[in-house]
Amino acid sequence: MTSLDKTGAGLPDTFGRVATDLRVSLTDRCNLRCTYCMPAEGLDWLPRPEMLTDDELVRIVDIFTQLGVRSIRLTGGEPLLRRGLPGVVRRFASLEHAPRIAMTTNGIGLDRLAQPLAEAGLERINVSLDTVDPGRFQVLTRRDRFADVERGIKAAQDAGLKPVKINAVAMHDPEGKDNPADLLQWCLDRGLELRFIEQMPLDAGHTWERQTMLTGRELRERLGERFTLTEMPDGTRGSAPAELFLVDGGPATVGLIASVTAPFCAACDRVRLTADGQVRNCLFARDEGDLRGPLRSGASDDELADVIRGTMLAKRRGHGIGEPNFQQPDRPMSSIGG
Repeated sequence: MTSLDKTGAGLPDTFGRVATDLRVSLTDRCNLRCTYCMPAEGLDWLPRPEMLTDDELVRIVDIFTQLGVRSIRLTGGEPLLRRGLPGVVRRFASLEHAPRIAMTTNGIGLDRLAQPLAEAGLERINVSLDTVDPGRFQVLTRRDRFADVERGIKAAQDAGLKPVKINAVAMHDPEGKDNPADLLQWCLDRGLELRFIEQMPLDAGHTWERQTMLTGRELRERLGERFTLTEMPDGTRGSAPAELFLVDGGPATVGLIASVTAPFCAACDRVRLTADGQVRNCLFARDEGDLRGPLRSGASDDELADVIRGTMLAKRRGHGIGEPNFQQPDRPMSSIGG
């Protein structure tokens, strides 16, 4: 019996956490240039030979599922830019220990791909959208693509992907025109689940400053000017990053992900795979476990599993944002995967 056959209960670390949720980055490329993520001219993308092939991706995800991973989230960059994406999803869904499959996308191109992805096995989708003001959208993303995102969201709903969630990075609008309550109302009107996320130090330019971000507490106060937010009963959060609030008594909810000011590291159940085959045990990890090199050198599944387990055992207690020795990871968010 191989070491893989003896596992299946998840990937433990030394602090009692068990990773069962895998974030799979399909590419570092993106068709937007969000100001808090990358420079206007873009970044130096990974050379294609350095990226995992479809066969390599499927093999590694298969190993993860044998090690106890039960859900995967496809990320980027922008995952919809991966060629043949519905075929990759179908192969993931056909694995012996098939995981639940979700995806985070900016929504551009989703109008064409939502139905094929749903038919291939995609179950849930999150669309990143920070504003519903087209002018503000163009300023934030440096692209005039708001209408494309709207079409993508509608297509996801029509394809039966449930739930369709909206991820919004909470930011101060220096002109004071962009109210987060407008975004919440927009989502409520369309039956979308909104999750606000505190801006994290993952920008390519390393210019993030804590004092300029909109905190979860401030955001709740802003939303409370228009809506009544009621905390959900204790015990409903589990390992989920979002703290949920009923909006005006429910049933609709809004989530606040205070990754910086109220980190949820103690309940983290995630592990990450980058598009170039590196295992990351934390979004803010400074070290990675290389799978691509051993895989292309003929390593067995057991040997690759050992790399994964060893990387997870090195996971720190928390991300350390705000601590004196905190260092932002060398990779930007687009290269790590959301």
